[in-house]
Amino acid sequence: QVQLVESGGGLVQAGGSLRLSCAASGLSLRTQTMGWFRQAPGRERDFVALIVWSTGRTFYTDSVKGRFTISRDTAKNTGSLQMNSLKPEDTAIYYCAVSQYYTTLVRMYGYWGQGTQVTISS
Repeated sequence: QVQLVESGGGLVQAGGSLRLSCAASGLSLRTQTMGWFRQAPGRERDFVALIVWSTGRTFYTDSVKGRFTISRDTAKNTGSLQMNSLKPEDTAIYYCAVSQYYTTLVRMYGYWGQGTQVTISS
């Protein structure tokens, strides 16, 4: 069965860094896109970044450009999201997800991890 397991969340001060990981199993990512999304309390789940597994092509939402970097380790079937210069407004539950499409739309991602909490204190 397909599993996506996130790790690396936590509590850091504003300006700090965190690195999230997403380990995939039960699924070949060769033809997939891995995305990262986040959901703050009372808000919808929003797109953060994506990477096309086969080519490494990336795309970011404007608010994280220059601060977040998405990457993948094809040998380990693991994706990562390096988050630097964190701000209190980055506080959310972060989810990784996989889609067969190059898309930022939540509904187009068929597999999701359980989420990991990221909290940024001011």
